[in-house]
Amino acid sequence: MRIGIVGAGGVGGYFGARLAAAGQDVGFVARGKHLEALRSDGLVVQSPAGDLRLPVQATDAPAELGVVDYVLVCVKTWQLAEAITAIRPLVGPETAIVTVQNGVEAPDQVAESYGRDAVLPGAAEVIAYVDGPGIIRHLGSGKLTFGEWDNGQSSRSDRLRDAFVAAGLQAVVPEDIWTGLWAKFLSVVPSGGLGTATGAGYGVLRTHPATRELLTAATTEIRDVAVARGIHLAADVVPRTLAWIDGLPADGTTSLQRDLIAGRPSELDAWTGAVVRLGNEAAIPTPVNTFLYSLAAARAIAAGN
Repeated sequence: MRIGIVGAGGVGGYFGARLAAAGQDVGFVARGKHLEALRSDGLVVQSPAGDLRLPVQATDAPAELGVVDYVLVCVKTWQLAEAITAIRPLVGPETAIVTVQNGVEAPDQVAESYGRDAVLPGAAEVIAYVDGPGIIRHLGSGKLTFGEWDNGQSSRSDRLRDAFVAAGLQAVVPEDIWTGLWAKFLSVVPSGGLGTATGAGYGVLRTHPATRELLTAATTEIRDVAVARGIHLAADVVPRTLAWIDGLPADGTTSLQRDLIAGRPSELDAWTGAVVRLGNEAAIPTPVNTFLYSLAAARAIAAGN
C-alpha cells in the first residue's frame, strides 16, 4: 500500500511513522529544515507508545512520489488551499484522499477539485507536535475516524483501517462520518472561541457562571446549525459535550487559543468563522459564536495576522 502524507507535523508525522514502521510504503511531503532533517537523519518519534527512528522518503515535490493509493492531507486548515493544488501529482483514478483537518468544511473544499468519490472525510485524535527538525513528540492518542462520503462500506476504507490497526494505531469507520465530524466540531469550537476571547483555560470556562452560560449557548448554536444541515446528532449531544469538557485538564487550552494568543496563523476561520458562515447559509442565528468570532478576529488583527 502506497501512502502519501502531506504535512509531516504532529499528526502526519506520527501517523506516517507508525505506518512506515509497520511496513507500509509511506512518502512524506514536507518543507524547510524539517524536510532537511527527514532526508539526512530520518524521522524520530518520541512517544510513550514506543520511540522510533527510521529512514523515510521525504520531498517538497509531490511529483517525486508519484500516484499513491491514499493521500492523508494533514496540514492545518489555513494551509489547505495550497495543499489541494500540491497533491495533484499524487492522485490517480483510484486514489483516496483522506481529510483530517479540524472543522467540517475541508471535505467539501477537496471535493471541489477531485470529486466526492475521491474523498474520505476524516478526523484525527492525536496529541503530538514537532519538537525540532525531524522530531515528533507524541504525548497520547493516535486515532483516525474516517468513512466514505455516503457512509457506504468499501474495500478501500477496510484496507486503510486494517493498515492503521496493524501499525498499532486506532482506526474507526463509523456508521455516519458526518455525525462524527460535527461531534468533534462541537467539542473544540466553543471553548476555542471563548478561550481566545477570555484568555482562560478549561477550568475557568466551565466553572465561572458567565462563561459556562456562554459555553453552553455556543455549543447549542452549533448543534442547531448541524441539525439544520441534516446532520444526525444525539438528542443529548450538548450536555454530553459539556461533560466531556468538564473532564479536561483545568489549565488546558485549544490549539486555536494558543495560536492566536501567540500571534501565529490560526484556524479561526475554519472553526468559529465556519459556524457563522454555515449558520447564515442555513438561516440559523449564531449570536454568541458571531460575537466570539468578532473578538478573536480583532485579536488576530492586533497580532498582525
